[in-house]
Amino acid sequence: MVDAFSLVIGSVVVVCVIQLLRLIVADCDLVLQWATKFGKSPKCLKGKVIWVTGASTGIGESLVYELASAGCRLVLSARREEELHRVKKQCLTCGPLQDEDIMVVPLDMVKQHEHACAVEKVLKHFKQIDILVNNAGRSQRADWVNTSIDVDREMLETNVLGTLSLTKAVLPDMIDRRDGHIVVVSSVGGKVVVGAPMSGSYAGSKHALHGWFECLRIEQYSNNIKVTMVCPGPVFSSLMSIAMTEEKGKVVGGEMKPGEKRMATSRCASLTAVAIANQLDEVWISEHPVLAFIYLFQYLPSFTRRQVCKMSLAKLKKMRGSVGLSP
Repeated sequence: MVDAFSLVIGSVVVVCVIQLLRLIVADCDLVLQWATKFGKSPKCLKGKVIWVTGASTGIGESLVYELASAGCRLVLSARREEELHRVKKQCLTCGPLQDEDIMVVPLDMVKQHEHACAVEKVLKHFKQIDILVNNAGRSQRADWVNTSIDVDREMLETNVLGTLSLTKAVLPDMIDRRDGHIVVVSSVGGKVVVGAPMSGSYAGSKHALHGWFECLRIEQYSNNIKVTMVCPGPVFSSLMSIAMTEEKGKVVGGEMKPGEKRMATSRCASLTAVAIANQLDEVWISEHPVLAFIYLFQYLPSFTRRQVCKMSLAKLKKMRGSVGLSP
């Protein structure tokens, strides 16, 4: 009896150690990490019609290359049509796709009156939309107290209402077919238990997405509509060049510095493709120390909040610059 008990305890300890080691070297949550090793490959998505917004740069651009290599039929959307055609040309070199397998649909998320028409064009061409990836959005850098309410409103229009509008336009087709998958690219700063200091408007908009789409997940479960929330941490991209500040119409400008600890967009896109293929509910994609912060906020929220609040704003701003607490 003692030997059997010791064997059980020993096995538990070994499993815990292995999981701890996996967590230490991870650049994503453990469920996603497991899916990359033992789950479905993005190649299982071959032939699916996948619509990606914000496809002209950053995570969106890298993601469509991943999907193109898997043989997915694609709809590319962003505001800059010439950039979308550049991305389409590159997609055609990534996988077994023909020109008619990739559709360019210029789209401004703020111009919600155009979304229904865009959906009609896609359905006319492809007959169905299997997966919608809501990736388009803008970041922000400013102190909470100094941020104009106009900036808050514009951030909500861009990151939240635009996403809701396009999703609502796509859903009827999915519901009629009783099959569909909505993917939302949020942020670690959008986790309900995490706040991103000096980005109140941005973090608030991402938090809002979680509230809306968690409700959608439950309401549409019986219609076989899946929802995946993707929460990337710091990623190298051109977001800073158009990131909002505290004043409407003003942008941060500049580029991210090579010395910052950020993930390559190609790696983020690769992990996102795995999350989509495996229809995971929520995934965290980030390197340490941000990934460790997410786990601490998730499982030790009160303790972690107190420790973060005790840190000086100067120290948090320095950390924000060198590590980044959200994209």
